[in-house]
Amino acid sequence: MHTPLCRHAVGEPEEYVRQAIAKGIDEIGFSDHNPMPDGYDAAFRMTVEEFPSYIEKVVRVREQFPDFPIKLGLEADFHDGTEDFVYNTTNEYDFDYIIGSVHYLGDWGFDNPENAKRFEGRDLFELYRQYFEKVARLAASGLYDILGHPDVIKKFGHRPERPYDDLMGQALDAVHRAGMSLDVNTSGLRRPAKEIYPSRRFLELAREVGVGVTLGSDAHKPGEVGHEFGAAVELLKSVGYRDVQRYTQREREAVSL
Repeated sequence: MHTPLCRHAVGEPEEYVRQAIAKGIDEIGFSDHNPMPDGYDAAFRMTVEEFPSYIEKVVRVREQFPDFPIKLGLEADFHDGTEDFVYNTTNEYDFDYIIGSVHYLGDWGFDNPENAKRFEGRDLFELYRQYFEKVARLAASGLYDILGHPDVIKKFGHRPERPYDDLMGQALDAVHRAGMSLDVNTSGLRRPAKEIYPSRRFLELAREVGVGVTLGSDAHKPGEVGHEFGAAVELLKSVGYRDVQRYTQREREAVSL
């Protein structure tokens, strides 16, 4: 869940918490986009100077709802060459979890609607190969607890015609070795892909490898809190999952579905 500090979300944390309570959700976590070095996707994240105010927002809403568990998280991009910056950022405060996400291939922010035309005429299998290789590097970095929206490369509905199980499998092997979980993220249902991140096939492979999962709505406004969690739970059960992971102080525990 995000806050207005990322510049593409609306609603204060209190509104998100009230939505969660109204929907019968037992625990939530905020994980807004981390600050990054100058020039990296500045229009979609808080600045370094604003970082303390993000922490203050979450601490304040925890105090406002003392009987409702609210976790402090961060969605931190993996971008080659910024690993030290991300390490320092994510160790500056006592986070409960860090979500690692890939939003860029080189200088291409491929999940930005303004850049979607760059998919046209491209070899989709090659793009997926590049994406999943970067996911594997993300996992190998050791910086993260959860892989965010694991196959977000499909956001605008672009999928290779040939199977790509091997690409997913290599990424999942790296995720498993790193002891990470997958963010089962329902925001994909709100995008042109019209599918949860990750796909059913991705989850089947993940379960075979032994990778755990979390639930996320990737809410950018209060009404999206817990969006289609019922569908996500049914998908997980149908694949064979019996629990999801809960994080506290970057340690995880299984919670039965």
